[in-house]
Amino acid sequence: MTNPDAAFLAKYADAWNAHDADAIMDMMTEDCVFETGSGARFTGVEEVRNRFEAVWQDVPDVQFENDVHFASGNRGCSEWVFTGTSESGAKLKIPGSDHFVFKDGKIWIKSTYLKQT
Repeated sequence: MTNPDAAFLAKYADAWNAHDADAIMDMMTEDCVFETGSGARFTGVEEVRNRFEAVWQDVPDVQFENDVHFASGNRGCSEWVFTGTSESGAKLKIPGSDHFVFKDGKIWIKSTYLKQT
């Protein structure tokens, strides 16, 4: 099976910006893992999906802007700027990146890193 490429990761980012949990989870393996920027770890489709949906609840207008993607072999990376409005009304603009490990043509592990400001 072919590993995902930069276009696949761009499509994944588009699904995030559309807040489309079905499209996102279709691009991830059943045994997927999400490691957050704060160090929490979520495993499996249900846990990962619930965490992603919680992001949209906490920051309903979240978008990932200025995204750039690359992939090589079974690894990939997306760089972006996380923007949105917090529950307190504060405007967020946080640079970060996702590091991916691919398996069976999908995202197996997504590790997020945020620049501390």
